[in-house]
Amino acid sequence: MSPRPRAIRGMHDILPSETPVWGHIEARLRALMEGYGYAEIRMPILEQTDLFKRSIGEVTDIVEKEMYSFQDRNGDGLTLRPEGTAGCVRACIEHGLLDRPQRLWYQGPMFRHERPQKGRYRQFHQFGVEAFGLPGPDIDLELILLSARLWRELGLQGLELQLNSLGRAEERAVYRERLVAYLQAHATDLDADSRRRLHSNPLRVLDSKNPALADILGGAPRLLDHLGGESRAHFDALCAGLDACGVSYRIEPRLVRGLDYYGLTVFEWVTDRLGAQGTVCAGGRYDGLVAQLGGRPTPAVGFALGLERLVALVREQGLEPPPAAPHLYLVAVGGAAQAQAPRIAESLRDRLPGLRLQVHCGGGGFKSQFKKADRSGAAHALILGEDELERGVAGLKPLRAEGEQIQVPLEDLPAWLRERILGR
Repeated sequence: MSPRPRAIRGMHDILPSETPVWGHIEARLRALMEGYGYAEIRMPILEQTDLFKRSIGEVTDIVEKEMYSFQDRNGDGLTLRPEGTAGCVRACIEHGLLDRPQRLWYQGPMFRHERPQKGRYRQFHQFGVEAFGLPGPDIDLELILLSARLWRELGLQGLELQLNSLGRAEERAVYRERLVAYLQAHATDLDADSRRRLHSNPLRVLDSKNPALADILGGAPRLLDHLGGESRAHFDALCAGLDACGVSYRIEPRLVRGLDYYGLTVFEWVTDRLGAQGTVCAGGRYDGLVAQLGGRPTPAVGFALGLERLVALVREQGLEPPPAAPHLYLVAVGGAAQAQAPRIAESLRDRLPGLRLQVHCGGGGFKSQFKKADRSGAAHALILGEDELERGVAGLKPLRAEGEQIQVPLEDLPAWLRERILGR
């Protein structure tokens, strides 16, 4: 006998008991985007492998270790997207969207071959926001304010904003030389991964999570001290805007992000309530990426948040929405009533948008149907039998509160439900 199929390691099912909180968060996100004037874009899950090598950087962990890449039947190198920004930029260039500023958002599955653990999966879901054609710190501020509003609307506590500036490319080049010189002086104390990155991507050494390197990295030169006048003014204006809007933050000099395309503003929202996977939302400015991928130079900034981590945080704080149980469960007993039940149910749905009405299917007598009505979580049973049908009425029995069963004429039923069930 063949073994029962199982999900691939690191890829998980989201079950019906879990989807209500996902839907709750996704609905809040969509409403938030509409409120700020952002438009949805949907990109393919598969992209050419070269897109990610050119954008993310060939010496990043994502490209070196984590991408799901393969050749198709034509010999083309393809990759399941590990993040959304590169595909969004590609789509904007390809379809000529960057002749004017764009505010865009997307959501969907991403794929990275990482070691699965709580809050980290090989297929995970991201919500991303990208803004193009706006060079000033005001759009950086808007994205951070937008994310802060999401935490408030969800009722979340315990999220800290960490902020840094990576400056411009020429400033990072000067800083890189000083950082490499500093790290070389401590090379014997660095771990193997940091020594490997010392010349290929030294800024990523600052992002090391190895506690043994904390003292060394704490004494490293600060990129903030190497910013030029324009970069410093950009960062100071962002901080002033956050202060004016009452958003607290901590400047974190070691915050560099894991993708090569970032410059100037970088930020993360972190929490200590999810164990090791504490980053819930992260992003920054990437003004050079559009030109790097073949478009004309275009300022750009964005962020992404991990939906699995956001769901976990909502649950950890007891903020899950109550289940959307049916308002009514229609119990139909007898051949004539069962034949009429679908028509009556459709008529009610037509006249009462938003009514949650579940019709019993599968046969059975009154007692067994009533048990299923109770298990459904419905507030009321709508009862239709041969006698009710002949008299043109329906029975209504409360299932979650005390109360006697009443009978309502079928012609009056929509008005009764509108007032008593839907509260309109």
